[in-house]
Formats: sequence, C-alpha cells, structure tokens
Amino acid sequence: MSAEMAIDTRGLSKHFNGAHAVRGIDLQVPRGTVFGLLGPRGAGKTTTMRMLSALLLPSGGEARVLGHDLEREPQTIRARVNLTGQFTHVDDTLSGQETLTRVARLHGISGLGSRVRTNTLLKALGLLEAAPRPVKLYSQSMRRRLDIAASLVLPPELLLLDEPTEGLDPLSRRRVWDMVRALRAEGTTVFLSTQQPEEAEQLADRIAVLEQGKVVAEHPLLGDIPPSLTDQRTTRPPPVADRSLD
Repeated sequence: MSAEMAIDTRGLSKHFNGAHAVRGIDLQVPRGTVFGLLGPRGAGKTTTMRMLSALLLPSGGEARVLGHDLEREPQTIRARVNLTGQFTHVDDTLSGQETLTRVARLHGISGLGSRVRTNTLLKALGLLEAAPRPVKLYSQSMRRRLDIAASLVLPPELLLLDEPTEGLDPLSRRRVWDMVRALRAEGTTVFLSTQQPEEAEQLADRIAVLEQGKVVAEHPLLGDIPPSLTDQRTTRPPPVADRSLD
C-alpha cells in the first residue's frame, strides 16, 4: 500500500448478521484530492465512511488511512480524521457561536485564535448573522452547516463528508461546495459521499460508483452511471437571494 495515499483499501468488506453491506471494495485516494463516492441510498456509503473513520471495524479486507492500519491503529486514525454525517449532533441549548467556541476549546484553541477561526467558518457557511441564536431555532439546513463548521474548527488532514448537502437549499449547497474547494486548495483530503452525480462531477478529482456494496464503475462518464442515479442528475441551480437565516 502506497504512503502517498490518504486512503488505501483492498477487499474492504462489512456484514451485519450475514447481510453484506460492503462487498470487497478497493479504493485509492491520493493525498490532497477530493474523492467522490457516488451511489443510491442503501448502497453502503455510510458504512464505508464509518469504517474509514475507524468508528466501525471491517469484517474483511484491509485498509490504511493516512498511513495507519485500520484494525491495528484505530485510535490514531480517529484523532486525525473528521467525519461529518448525514445527521447533525449539536446541543440545541447553545448558540451557534457557543457551539464552535466549545469545539475550539476542546482542541486547545482559545482567545483571539478561537474567535477568528469560528467567525471565519460562520461567515463562509452563511451563519454569521444567526451565530448568537440558540441552535434550537435553526432550520435543518443551518444545523447541517453548523455541523460541518464544527468539523473544521481544527482543520483535519482528512475530512469525510457523508452526503453533506442532502436536503440543503441551492444557496446552502453552493456554500458547502465552495468550502470543499477551499479545503482542497489548502491541501486537505476530502472523501465525499453523495447520491447526486452533478455534485460528484463538480467537486471530485476521482469518482467511484457504489451499488449494493460493490464498486461498479470508476471515473464515470454519464454512460457509466447506473440507471438508479441518472434521474438524479440536475443542472446547476440558478442564483438565489442570500438568506443566511433560512
């Protein structure tokens, strides 16, 4: 396995009570790139993400993440990788600003450094105006963006984004896309799962298509995308008014 790869898997698999969720996949993700894992709901994308973040041990195969063996060094991987899932996990009683400040303190960032970093993220994701408000008053789109911001307070070497724009409005989706592009420009490796072919094409340097737990295509053109996904192709959303509190 190559040290130049942020993620390198061989025959990675996972089954639950005899049901195969991931079936022997091989993935190679070069450092500093955006990799798109494209597939319909239930294809095994989230299970793959949880294995790569060392939250779930594989049933078979092998994998190295940032040069560390997934089964032998899970704690090291967890310390160096951030995973943002499909569902937000934030404290409703805190404000957006307080949420990010608390995360910054957990990472040893305080004072001016904390304020600068949290304000930068809030502005980039369209949450600056809403920052003083309790999270319980946020829309689902805002909560999702806050969850992404929390994963970036301390920039990770590898960021795993599990369907980060699912359910977002067009403006919020573009903000997340811009953030992914900025991370890539800074040298962060991003592993992105999505059901949207357009999103994968817009953001990813390399793409693998996952169906029923198997990689069925790589670097796909339209003709390689399974029929279950082709009806999800959309045109780029038209410009919309900036409504940071939506």
